[in-house]
Formats: sequence, C-alpha cells, structure tokens
Amino acid sequence: MKLPLIVRSLCSATQSLKSFFPILACISFITALLLNSFSPVMAQLPRQEIRGVWMTSNDLNILKDRAKVQSAMTQLQELNFNTIYPVVWNSGYVMYPSAVAQRAGIQPFVFRGTDGHDILQDLITQAHGRGLLAIPWFEFGFMAPPTSELALDYPQWLTQKQDGSQTSISAAGEVVWLNPFHPEVQQFITDLVVETVTQYDVDGIQFDDHMSLPQEFGYDPYTISLYTEETRNRPPSNPNDPGWIRWRADKITDFMVRLNQAVKARKPNAIFSVSPNYYDFAYRLQLQDWLAWMRQNIVDELIVQIYRPDLQSFVSNISRPEIQEAQQVIPTGIGVMTGLRNQPVSIQQIQAQVRAAQERGLGVSFFYYETLWNSAPEPATKRIAGFQSLFPTPAFRSAMRSGN
Repeated sequence: MKLPLIVRSLCSATQSLKSFFPILACISFITALLLNSFSPVMAQLPRQEIRGVWMTSNDLNILKDRAKVQSAMTQLQELNFNTIYPVVWNSGYVMYPSAVAQRAGIQPFVFRGTDGHDILQDLITQAHGRGLLAIPWFEFGFMAPPTSELALDYPQWLTQKQDGSQTSISAAGEVVWLNPFHPEVQQFITDLVVETVTQYDVDGIQFDDHMSLPQEFGYDPYTISLYTEETRNRPPSNPNDPGWIRWRADKITDFMVRLNQAVKARKPNAIFSVSPNYYDFAYRLQLQDWLAWMRQNIVDELIVQIYRPDLQSFVSNISRPEIQEAQQVIPTGIGVMTGLRNQPVSIQQIQAQVRAAQERGLGVSFFYYETLWNSAPEPATKRIAGFQSLFPTPAFRSAMRSGN
C-alpha cells in the first residue's frame, strides 16, 4: 500500500523539477553574461602607479646630509611621489658599510653621512616615514671603471672583445665589464644584493641596463671554454651571430633567475625591479632578454628607460607591444629624463612625456633627483608647480616589507 504513495511522490517531484528547469536555465544564462562582462574589467583594473625618482651619486651632497634628506623626502611626499631608487652600487663601490666589499678588498673607504651616519639607513628611514617606498638601485651592474680596485684586483673576472681589449665607452666614461658568465662574478654580485636586502629594511632591489653585456664582449678565455664545452664549437667571429647572442643572453637570464631566488629566499615580498632600455635594443646590443625575465615571473616591476627629446619618438617607444604586455601583469613605468648637469630639460618636455605615459596607463620614474628642480632651465618654483600639475592626488603603493 505504500508503493503507490512513493510513485505519486516521485512523479510530483519530477513535475516540480521540470517546472524549475527554465528558472535554472535563466539563472545560468544571466551568470554567464555577468562573468563575461566582468572578466575584461577585472583584467583592466589599474595596477599600482609608479611615481619614482632615481637618486644618483650626483645627489650625494644631499644624501649625506640628514636635514637635506628630510627636506627632500618631505618635498617628494607633498608632490605625491611614491618611490625612490637610491644608488647603492656605482663605479665598483657600494654606498653603505659592506662586509662583502671588505672581504673582497675592493673598497678601502666607507661612504658615510656628514655626521658619520649610515647614508642608506637614514634615507630608507626618512622615506618610509613619509610613505615612500625605498628600492635601492644597483646602477653599475656588471660595469666598473678600469681604475677601480675591483677591476685591478680581479682581472680574471673581466671579459673582453675579440681583439683582446677590455673597455668600452659608456655614459659613465671608459669602463670594463665583469664577466656575467663567471661563477665567481655571479657569487660576488649575489652576495652584495643579498647583503643589501638583508641588512636594510628595503622594499625591493633594482637592476638597470647595465645588468647586461655589450654584444661585442664574451671572447675571454673562460667564456670561450664554456661555450666550446657546451656547443662543441668555438664562439662565432661575428658578435651579432643570432645563436651566439642567444647563448649569452640565456646565460644572463639563468643568472637573473637564481639572483631572484636568492633575494626572495631572504625577503619574499621584496620587489624585484628592472629598468632596461627598450627590448630590441636591450636584447640585440646588450644581451639583456628582459622579456624572458618577465615571462619567467622574476620581474615584479618594470621601468623602461625612454630618454628621447622628441615627443613623437618618445610616444612611439612607449607604445611598443612588450610594454603593453608588461602592463597586463606587473606595475610598469617609463624612465623620463629630467636633465643632466650639462643638458637641461624643460618642464614643458617633461610634462608632455609624463602625460603621454599617463594616457597609456603607465607610471614614470625621473632621472634624476637634482634635475627635478635644480640644475634646470626654469626657476625651482616653476618646476615644482609643473610636477604638482602632473600628480594632483596621491597614488599610494603597498609597502612589502613583511618579509623582514
């Protein structure tokens, strides 16, 4: 007698489900529409806007003075900057007390402030006190002056051209190049970088276009032996040979991967920042395959140096597809020239370039601090007003110092 009751119940349930199917279908359809409409918006959410400035060895008279540093950090905060990149590796020397440099015997002196203080420590403390990120900058990378203790005491670390010469002319003058393929060079650079991120409360570390090698180098005995061992051939006589470029670029990439791992092991949240030239130039002429670095997820922030006086050329370079690719995954900015001591840049040019970058959703970093409003063609008051118009409201960046 219970069976008919069960059958009737099942039939009733089936009818109820059938009547509910159209409602389910409608809900599914609406959900799909919502997901499709939201996904592109999520992909286009603005990333943290970079508003930075490099602080170079030319700024040392400011960096050595606590009061001047305080004034500088306050000024940057008021103008809604959010990041500083203070130099820590320049001309074969570090800008802080370094046990690594002392062990290597490459630095018979220590850079200190006017009252004997640690310049880098003071700079970081004052920047953080005003909400600015502090990302030390390894400006010289594998480059060093030929007269530095580093070059003189470790000649086996240097690479060379086919004719045996070891120097090239850079913006810093005549320089030699540490061999980026040599394990001792790699260890030395790694030790300095790890020391910096461990010893100081930094938000990250930055490497620029000198974390590379001019394409005519790599003909030293060590590299020739390594290439021959791996390929069963001697390096091509043509330094532009595509395979030879690729082999050397891949070796630098492999090192950068390991360097990133060393940094993250000590400070997992540290920003691993790179500031190269535009990709075609960087790869072909400097063996710096930063696009591969980015695609291997070792780059947390990209600032591409585009130092062009001509606005059309500037816009063309900041519109390159690799920059657009970077924007989709990491904070991306453009290096803008604010002037050199013997080459001032007008505030009008700076404003035009920054606005062009902003229109494309890009951040900016300026080279360099002194020429923001000093060593400039206009009065400081006019320059400051110009930057106020570019950054009228704050753009906060997340501090990532929890990895201490």
